[in-house]
Amino acid sequence: MNYKAIKNPDIANGEGIRVSLFVSGCRHACKNCFNEEAWSFQAGEPYEEQTEKNLLKALEPSYIAGLSILGGEPFEPENQTEVCQLLKSVKEMYPDKTVWIYSGFTYEELSGERPSRARTECTDEILEGADILVDGPFVEELKNIALPFRGSENQRIIDLKKTRDSDQIILYPIDSMR
Repeated sequence: MNYKAIKNPDIANGEGIRVSLFVSGCRHACKNCFNEEAWSFQAGEPYEEQTEKNLLKALEPSYIAGLSILGGEPFEPENQTEVCQLLKSVKEMYPDKTVWIYSGFTYEELSGERPSRARTECTDEILEGADILVDGPFVEELKNIALPFRGSENQRIIDLKKTRDSDQIILYPIDSMR
C-alpha cells in the first residue's frame, strides 16, 4: 500500500483534533473528487513499518481524539491488509481514541449485504476496528459544503458500534458535531 499524505493535526475529517492518513488507490473516480491525486495506487510513498510507528507516535498526545483514514479508498482490496493491521495497533495502544474511516463504498457493500469488490477477508475486521464510517461516493450533484465531515448529501456518518449492536444502520448524531 502507498499513502498520499498524513495530516497532523487535522480538524476536518472527524470530531476533535485528529491524525489523518490518506491512502493511495481508488477506482471510484468520483467527478470532482477533492483528492484525485490519490487515485493512483502508486501515488505518494510506500506505507512501511516506520510509517505505522510514526502514526502511532502522532496519536500519543492526550489532545489527539483519534485517527481518520481516508483516500484514495481504504477499502480497495489492495489496501485492506495494511489498514486492518493499523487499526489493530491503534486499538491496542489507544483503546479510548476513535477511528473514523471514509469510503466510497456503502455500508451495505462493505458488510456483504450487497455484492461488492470491496469484500475481502479483512473487511469485517476493519469495520469492527473502526468507530465511525463515512460511506458512499462523492456525488457532485449532491455537493453541500455545509455538511459536517462529508462532501455530498448521499454520504452517511454511521456509528459502527451502535449499528453492530442493533443490526440496523444507526447514524452518528449530527447535533454532537456542532
